Amino acid sequence: MNLPPESREARARSARILHVLDLVGVAVFAIGGAMAAMAAHLDLLGVLVLASITAVGGGTLRDLLLDRHPVFWIQDATPLVVIVASTVLTVAWVQFLPLPTRALLIVDALGLAVFALSGAQVAEAAGCRALVIVLMGTLTGVGGGLARDVLTAKVPLILQQDIYATAAMAGIALYLALRRAGVAPPWSLCAGVATVLAMRLAAIYFSLRLPSF
Repeated sequence: MNLPPESREARARSARILHVLDLVGVAVFAIGGAMAAMAAHLDLLGVLVLASITAVGGGTLRDLLLDRHPVFWIQDATPLVVIVASTVLTVAWVQFLPLPTRALLIVDALGLAVFALSGAQVAEAAGCRALVIVLMGTLTGVGGGLARDVLTAKVPLILQQDIYATAAMAGIALYLALRRAGVAPPWSLCAGVATVLAMRLAAIYFSLRLPSF
């Protein structure tokens, strides 16, 4: 799928948005990983390890499959700083307030949204076709959570009936459709993120599920 060309200013703006999205995704996934680790009663090192895997797992797989070297968190250590800070703040928070189990799903929904669209933009910048962009974006969004659930002995959400990966695919598809229609990257990006987040939150609050066979 051929997307409309961007000006130098638009490309720079997209790069800034992509960087911010990556850091936001790292932060919220690290919080989600730390919360899951504490719910599983892991020690402090286990909390930090699980938070790190959750935060950068999907992006790492994306970069390896797209042959992007070095991997994003090796090239720029900022995500590692964000992981440590987010983990410490999460651990400190639960010392004074109870661990909100429902909040884990909400945090995960936000992480899914921003990472899925961030991953899609990376694949788009690499010149991938539309289907590959959707797959790489979805992998970026669900990869860390998949690893988190496996390590905490839970059935991954992506393998259940929950609307999870489906939401990521829908948001990325909308983003690509809007880009093809000539909508500016920031607006199409926001629309994609909002779609993923809305679908995932609706699935959580209204118990929406895909049909089973």
